Amino acid sequence: MALSIPTDHHTILTAMLAPALLMAATGSLLVSANARLARVVDRLRSLIVAWEQDAPDRNERDTQISRHRHRAALVLHACRLLYAALACFIGTSLALAADALLGFPIVGAVPTVLAVLGMLCLLGASLNMGREVGLSVKSFDEELDHELARRRG
Repeated sequence: MALSIPTDHHTILTAMLAPALLMAATGSLLVSANARLARVVDRLRSLIVAWEQDAPDRNERDTQISRHRHRAALVLHACRLLYAALACFIGTSLALAADALLGFPIVGAVPTVLAVLGMLCLLGASLNMGREVGLSVKSFDEELDHELARRRG
């Protein structure tokens, strides 16, 4: 069976462009999420060092460590969703190319399903990152309040 290669390569590339843009956006979000994860891990390490010292604010450090562990879990889950989204968008692009190269829709609704799954993964990752940012601000506010109280007292 000979493959029927369409002569309009621009149509194929145009169809593959939307998933490529989504791949680039997802990659950008992954860079940001990995940077946030690195900062959370660094902060956790500094809290653990402080936790090992017997200090009067040990209960507060325990709370901070717990919150930062939760932040790390949220970012990790977001990263996993972003990697899944990236895989879905790559699959979408490949399925579109296969459809175009084979000359008939052998893969059916696969490109659309993969694109929708990728977008749902992006939504989930965004929600996780939003929750993580909220915890980050809460931690910062509590640390600032504690430091201000210490300096006043």
